[in-house]
Amino acid sequence: MSQDSAAPEAARRLSGRRRREVVAVLLFSGGPIFESSIPLSVFGIDRQDAGVPRYRLLVCAGEEGPLRTTGGLELTAPYGLDAISRAGTVVVPAWRSITSPPPPEAVDALRRAHEEGARIVGLCTGAFVLAAAGLLDGRPATTHWMYAPTLAKRYPSVHVDPRELFVDDGDVLTSAGTAAGIDLCLHIVRTDHGAEAAGALARRLVVPPRRSGGQERYLDRSLPEEIGSDPLAEVVAWALEHLHEQFDVETLAARAYMSRRTFDRRFRSLTGSAPLQWLITQRVLQAQRLLETSDYSVDEVAGRCGFRSPVALRGHFRRQLGSSPAAYRAAYRARRPQTEAPSPPAAVEAVVPPQASPGQARRPAPPDPGKPSSDAYAPGRPALPGQRSAP
Repeated sequence: MSQDSAAPEAARRLSGRRRREVVAVLLFSGGPIFESSIPLSVFGIDRQDAGVPRYRLLVCAGEEGPLRTTGGLELTAPYGLDAISRAGTVVVPAWRSITSPPPPEAVDALRRAHEEGARIVGLCTGAFVLAAAGLLDGRPATTHWMYAPTLAKRYPSVHVDPRELFVDDGDVLTSAGTAAGIDLCLHIVRTDHGAEAAGALARRLVVPPRRSGGQERYLDRSLPEEIGSDPLAEVVAWALEHLHEQFDVETLAARAYMSRRTFDRRFRSLTGSAPLQWLITQRVLQAQRLLETSDYSVDEVAGRCGFRSPVALRGHFRRQLGSSPAAYRAAYRARRPQTEAPSPPAAVEAVVPPQASPGQARRPAPPDPGKPSSDAYAPGRPALPGQRSAP
C-alpha cells in the first residue's frame, strides 16, 4: 500500500513481551551513516517538550562489532540481536551491499520479530534484508530507485514499485533512498500518535510533515547489470540504438521472438518496469539530453526521439518532469555559466546494458551496486506510470 493510503491493521497480535513504544534499530558494518542516523534521531531523542510522544530506542548490532560506517567511523552498538525480542518496531535503516546476503542470525531475528507481531521497517537498501528474510514475499515494497530493478529481479515475488517514497503494508513498511527514510519515520509517528505529533516532529527536524509525489522526479531508468547476460539484452540494446525511430513494444517482442504477454512478463522480471513505461522514459531521457546539448527545435527533438508528434513529446515530458520542453531548456541554460558556449548538436549517449557488443553507444559506468548510494536526490529522470498507447 502506498504512502497515500490508510495503513491496514497489523496482521499479527503483538507478543506480550514486546512493547509498542520500543523501537529496535538494526545496524550492520558498512552501512551508510546518514540512513542509519535517521531512525536514531526520530525515535531516540526525547522531544516531549515539543509535543512528540517518547519512544524507547534500542540500537542493536546485527553482527559482531565494531561496526564501520561512512568515512571510516567505527560504532559500538549497546545491544545485540537478543534485544530485538523486546521491540514492537524493528527498523533496518540500510544494508551494506545489495549483492551479498545479510547474516543468517539477523534474518532469523527479523522473522521471529514479525511472527510475534512486531512492525518491521526497511529504509532504503534495508529492504534487501527484509526481502532476504522472506518478509516482502507477495507484498508491495519500494527501495532506492537505483536498486529497485535489482530487488525486483532477485526477489521476483516482491511487488517492487520504484515510484513511491514509501510503502506501508501494515506490519511491513519500506522506503525509498536516503531522505525518504525521514518521510517513512514521520509516517510511523503519524500512525502511532496522530498528525499533530508528526507535525511537531517535522518542525523540529525542519522538514515537510508530508511530501507529495514520489521518486519519479529522481528516476533514471538504467537497467540492472544482470541483464547483460540475458537474451533480452540484445533487444534492449537495439531499442536504445533506434530510439530515433518510431516503434512500439510489439516490435521489441517480435525481435525477441516472444508474444507480447511473455515479453512484458520477462521484461518486468528483469527490470521491475513495464516495457512501455521503460521505453517512454528512455525517449524522454534522450529528449532531455538533446534539449541540454543541442539547438534543435522542440519539433526536431520530438522526431529524433521517436515520438509521433511534438504534442506527444510535450505530454510525456510534462508528466515526467513537470515542465514543457521549452521551459526545461530555458531553465537549464539559465543555470549554466555565461562563459560556457552552447554545445553543438551531438550524438546522444544511450543507456546500454553491460557486456554490449562493440560499437554500441555507452554511458559512463553506473555506481558499484555493492556500495549503496546515499544520494536519493541526485539529478535523475522520472519514470512514467504504465501507459497503454504507443509513445
